[in-house]
Amino acid sequence: MKKADLDLYTDYLLSTFGAATATGLSAMVDGDVSHDQITRFLSAQEYTSKDLWQQVKSSVRSIEHDDGVLIFDDTIQEKAWTDESELMCWHFDHCSGRTVKGINLLNALYYCNGASIPVAFELVKKPVQYSDLATKKLKRKSEKTKNEMMREMVQTCIQNTLKFRFVLMDSWFSSEENFDFITERGRHFIAAIKDNRLIALSEDDRKKKRFTRVDELDFSEQTSVRGWLKGYAKEVLVVRQVFKNKDDSTGILHLVCSDLTCDYDAITTTYQKRGQVEVFHKYLKSNANLAKSPTRTLRTQSNHVFMAIYATFKLECLSVANKLNPFALCRKLLINASRSAYAQLQLFRAAA
Repeated sequence: MKKADLDLYTDYLLSTFGAATATGLSAMVDGDVSHDQITRFLSAQEYTSKDLWQQVKSSVRSIEHDDGVLIFDDTIQEKAWTDESELMCWHFDHCSGRTVKGINLLNALYYCNGASIPVAFELVKKPVQYSDLATKKLKRKSEKTKNEMMREMVQTCIQNTLKFRFVLMDSWFSSEENFDFITERGRHFIAAIKDNRLIALSEDDRKKKRFTRVDELDFSEQTSVRGWLKGYAKEVLVVRQVFKNKDDSTGILHLVCSDLTCDYDAITTTYQKRGQVEVFHKYLKSNANLAKSPTRTLRTQSNHVFMAIYATFKLECLSVANKLNPFALCRKLLINASRSAYAQLQLFRAAA
């Protein structure tokens, strides 16, 4: 990978406010880099999570700490009108509760000392085609589940000697297999769990299979309950967090934590950091042109996603250095671009 080409393309993603195209990038640099050079760069090799780590490693090393957290979440970039492929296909969006066509991306975000850095990612590809017996329609499926991908990414982060104490995840990833995988590698987890998860409040209850739904537990205010989730052999802490939604309705969130030394405040405060991955995904879609790929092939589309992730990382670095949030920083770029266009327009008018 040529660092100059990587920086040029990702800077372009951050500074263009229309569709990202190879022609547009070439025009931005007055033809110093041709359209063909850009397309060759995007298609020369496949850029993966390993390449991302090589680019962000030095920044991670400068801020990492044993109390860092590793946050997992997936996001879908809808692409309703793009031709279907193993990358651009149908996925269930568990946020909206519907099936959408687009790119499904699983990210591992490292959060420490106020900085958010993407350290691993996986594209959810569905190369296997099959006929649905009920609907007779042709469908696609992945060769690996997102939970399997998540475990592989945790293992990679450990092999990269990334310092972190907790893995944070929503209820989609709150399986017993994931819990075991994390604790067996000397890390802890804090995860959201569904209200219908069952828990035994004593060893005797667990042996006699006397389980209670977590939403039926009697919690004292801002306290934790110790117990055993059904199907999981290790003792855990469960807390109930009550909060106000934007519409003033009351929301309830149940969290499970493997670190028995934590209290309610430690669990809820740490899990609050999971919101950083949602912010990252918002910047990725709004500021790094994730949806506006100028590419058509599977490799170049995948590489564009990699470039957008790296561009979002660069935006985070610029944000910290300039003490501006990324939206404010991009707004400054837009205002300056508008001023330049306005000044050029006045020159055209004067010459008319």
